[in-house]
Amino acid sequence: MNDNMHAGDDAADLPVLTEVVDASAALSHPRKDYDTLIAELQTELASATMNLAEGMLHAAFREMEATLFEQVSNRLRQELPELIDRTLRDHLDDAGDTDDE
Repeated sequence: MNDNMHAGDDAADLPVLTEVVDASAALSHPRKDYDTLIAELQTELASATMNLAEGMLHAAFREMEATLFEQVSNRLRQELPELIDRTLRDHLDDAGDTDDE
């Protein structure tokens, strides 16, 4: 008998639909809400896209800068000793030529 009593209590707890709901009216929103939603989504997407692009550009520039710095440093290491040697020899040769006169 307790089982029947619980079943009756459960049935009493169930909500009862008392009004007819038009499905299309329940799902539709005013046009202004859609326009606002679309505008908000466009703004959010544009902002996220710009942030992503900015981050990617900064990373690319850092990589390019590091690559260029390495290339310039390597070239200086290779060419600077010869440049210094040539400049010193030219200068000393010129200085030696003026002493002979």
